[in-house]
Parts: sequence; structure tokens; C-alpha cells
Amino acid sequence: MSQSDTRTGDVPVLAGEDLTGMNGRLVVLTHDSGVPEVKLPSENADLAFYLLVDENTDAALVAVRPLEAGRNVRAVLEGTCNPGDVIVLADTGTAADKGKVRALPAVAGTYRGLGIAEEKGVDGQLLLFRPAMIGNVVVSE
Repeated sequence: MSQSDTRTGDVPVLAGEDLTGMNGRLVVLTHDSGVPEVKLPSENADLAFYLLVDENTDAALVAVRPLEAGRNVRAVLEGTCNPGDVIVLADTGTAADKGKVRALPAVAGTYRGLGIAEEKGVDGQLLLFRPAMIGNVVVSE
């Protein structure tokens, strides 16, 4: 069988930085000399396709949940949103917002659509959204 040694559900992986207090944030799978690890996104276009569900310190094991359309998830929201809004990464230029999500902004730019909000959201809440790998969304003025 070609699909042996695969897994579903939460995945244990090393933290590539201190992720204490970051549960509910999206993270990026990367590596240190070939050893898998996760970090908070550093760019708005990062492929943040994992949700941190069990935090820990740098180089310690954490648990991440892959984003998949068959299972909605809750992530920390920056700003506000309404059901049906396209969800993207919060601006990674603000350190406190790294790994959070936000509604697609009206400001011109290219954003990676990660999902659709399934409820009304306010700043700081764990927003329920449905992962949907929408891809790049270009907002023009």
C-alpha cells in the first residue's frame, strides 16, 4: 500500500521558537537541519496550514492540527469579522499578531485565503472558521 506510515489528527512536532501562550495561533512547518519544527509566520504570505493546539517552549514538543476542510477550527482573531468573510493571516509586521487570523482587509495587497468565518467575531476571541485553501486573493484599490 502506498499510504502506509501516514497519520490523521493532531501531530506532535518540535517548537522552533518559544510558543508559550500561543495556543489557537496558526504556525508554519519548517525544519532545523532536516528535523521538522513549527514557528509563527514571519510573512503574510507564509504557508501557515497548522493550528497550534498544545503550546510549549523552544525545542520542546508541541501539538499542531493540520487545517483541513472537513473539520472547522478555532483561531485567535485580530479585529472583527462576520460569517462568510474570507479569513487570512493577521499582519505579521505586528509581533503581537503573528499567527492570528483576520477578515480579508479592504487595503490593496495580496493575501492568502485560509478559510471562511462561520460566526461573527470580535478581537481576541477564538474564531470558528472552516479551512478552505482559497489561495491568493488580490485586493485592488
